[in-house]
Amino acid sequence: MSLDSVRAFFAEHAPDIAVTVKEESTATVAEAAAALGVTPAEIAKTLSIQAGDDVVLIVTRGDARLDNKKAKATFGSKVKMLGLDVVEEITGHPVGGVCPFGLARPLRVCCDVSLKAFTQVYPAAGAVNAAVCLSPERMAALTGADWVDVCKDPEGD
Repeated sequence: MSLDSVRAFFAEHAPDIAVTVKEESTATVAEAAAALGVTPAEIAKTLSIQAGDDVVLIVTRGDARLDNKKAKATFGSKVKMLGLDVVEEITGHPVGGVCPFGLARPLRVCCDVSLKAFTQVYPAAGAVNAAVCLSPERMAALTGADWVDVCKDPEGD
């Protein structure tokens, strides 16, 4: 279902973008990077967070870590990761396949500025063995994402 909703999203909004399904897992940043032949930083991981009463998806570069102080300043409240048990219910995607495309319901999507270091990034595509390749700017445009700065500097943490 989830992979199908992502395929339907791209068929409608960006038919030029192909969903790649691999034999091996792409569920973690390391697995995705190995399966796709790219660096872990080029994987666009999607974090599912609770910020006050809102659920927000934050897409970051694969090697980035959330900066709690920056996130609190950006979202106006302390943020916490959603529990694994509710991620699929809220997004429609299994953990390891969460992405900002083909969501079960509308959610706020934010792209971290760390993604702008790359011309192409590789977010998941609704399954633990699926991904797409697109520019960070195109991903933000397709998902209506806001650009935010909520991650630690990957160089110096």
